[in-house]
This record gives sequence, C-alpha cells and structure tokens, in this order.
Amino acid sequence: MGNLIKVLGKDLENCPHFFLDFENAQPTEAETVVWNQVNSVLEEAQGILAELQSYRGAGQEIRQAIQNPSDVHLQEEAWRAVCPLVAKLKRFYEFSLRLENALHSLLEALTSPPYAPTQHLEREQALAKQFAEILHFTLSFDELKMTNPAIQNDFSYYRRTVSRNRLNNFQVDADCDVNNEMANRMSLFYADATPMLKTLSNATTKFVSENKSLPIEDTTDCLSTMACVCRVMLETPGYRSRFTSTETLLFCMRVMVGVIILYDHVHPVGAFAKTSKIDMKGCIKVLKDQPSTSTEGLLNALRYTTRHLHDDTTSKQIRALLQ
Repeated sequence: MGNLIKVLGKDLENCPHFFLDFENAQPTEAETVVWNQVNSVLEEAQGILAELQSYRGAGQEIRQAIQNPSDVHLQEEAWRAVCPLVAKLKRFYEFSLRLENALHSLLEALTSPPYAPTQHLEREQALAKQFAEILHFTLSFDELKMTNPAIQNDFSYYRRTVSRNRLNNFQVDADCDVNNEMANRMSLFYADATPMLKTLSNATTKFVSENKSLPIEDTTDCLSTMACVCRVMLETPGYRSRFTSTETLLFCMRVMVGVIILYDHVHPVGAFAKTSKIDMKGCIKVLKDQPSTSTEGLLNALRYTTRHLHDDTTSKQIRALLQ
C-alpha cells in the first residue's frame, strides 16, 4: 500500500502511468531527512490557509480615517486595526521563504543522479506526495489572495501611514513593526496576482540555474511526469476507486493544474507547445469531465496564471478548450 504502481501494458504517448497514493504514502528510511525538513514547513500550511481565509481587513477603519484626516482618534483606531493584520501578512510572506527552501530540498532529492525523474517518483513517493502538497497549498493560497483586495489595501495604508507620520503620534507594537527593507519585499510579493506560485516558479528557475551540471530536462521531466500521473489517476476508474475520499480527487486535480502552471513558468517554451511533454488536451478534458463547481477555479487558473497560453505555438484547439 502506498507504492507507485506501474500499469502493465502499452505505455500510451510515452507517458508513464503510475498510481501515487496521496492518502497513505509514508517515507522510507532514505527519504526521512528531507521528508522531516519539508514536513516541518507543511505542518504550518493549513494554519496559514485558515488565517488567510478568515482575513477580513480593516477597510471600515481605513475609510473613516481617510475621510476624517484631522480626527486623531480615528487615525489611531485605523492604525490599531491595521497593525495586527500587517503582522499576519508578514508571517505569510516569511512562510513563503520557508516554502521556497522546502521546494529546493524536494527538487534536489527528486532530480539527483543516478536516477531519472520517473524513477525518483517511483522510489520516493512520500516526497512526491509532499511536492503535491506544496502545489496544493500554493493554488489554495493564491485563490484566497486573489479574491481578497483587503490584503493590498491594508498594506498600502500601512506603508502610507508609516511614510507620512513616521510613527510620531502613537506607539507601535514591536510584533507589528515591519522595517523598510521587509516592507519593500512584502510589497513586491503581494503586488503579484499569484504570489505563492511566483515564489515556486522563481525557486524552481533558481534551482535550475544553480545546478548547471543538472540538465533542465531533469527538472521539467519531474514536473511533466507528475502532471501525467495525476491525469492518469483521474481518468482511470480503477485508480479513482482506490481513493477513499472525494477530497483526494479534488487534491489530485489541483496538483495536476499546479504542476502544469509551474512547468509553463519554468520550461523555455511552456506547457502548451506541441513539443511539451504534458498532454494539455487530456488534462483539460479530464477537468471538464468533472462537475464545474469543482473545476471552474482550476480552469481559470490555467486561463489566467499560465505564461504561454497565448503564444503562437499554442494550438487553436487548446485555446478553444479553455474558452
């Protein structure tokens, strides 16, 4: 139980067919060091998502303060409302740095010689599961962030207030304080529509550039193989029946989309070109075969957060599928 199991028979489209047990995969002794390091980060992921989901912002206090600039009481109320929120945003940003380090460790483990990426995914399926969990978290975080304009509004107000008043009129809780360098980095992070995805794509690109002896194909093949594994599991009834929860199917879809987007950001020609190792038609079709309530957000992620969809190398058929 928990092993990646090869399908016996013809390997269509040269795409490896595996079953990856997202529910029960456990680390072997050889995986333990990396698994423990990544797990210490992933243990915080659900808490981060819960905090982001409950993030309501200080819009009312900020509006009152802006509309009544001479009312010191309202200025202080807005400041007291914004400070703990900025402390939260700082924690989210700092978590993205930890996630980047975790991804680096996983990429190193899943692409290192002498094994090919497909062999790594067979041998180290608990690490593959962790990679999937990072992708799942990333899409979940970015979906929540995109639908919450209060995040950027709160942070913009914080920066304007710091710049204007230099904190002369009221004491700031040290836990809420963000120095100028940190504020600049946070501002760049939250200005992006999909900040966690950008963190992952930058981390993957950095990993490739720092490991010049490792062919870029080893990294992109790891991504395309994961996309293939997820697609095959979703479209094969025998595999789908192995999952004990419908949540696992949603997880599998989210991971497939996440790895496609990451591949599209990292690969020189992207995921949509004819030379791509990802069967984009098959992946889009498997999403469209699910209830739209489960997949519309994922299809939108492919439409709006990929880099190469509108390139000349993308076929009209694939564009039509995503319309």
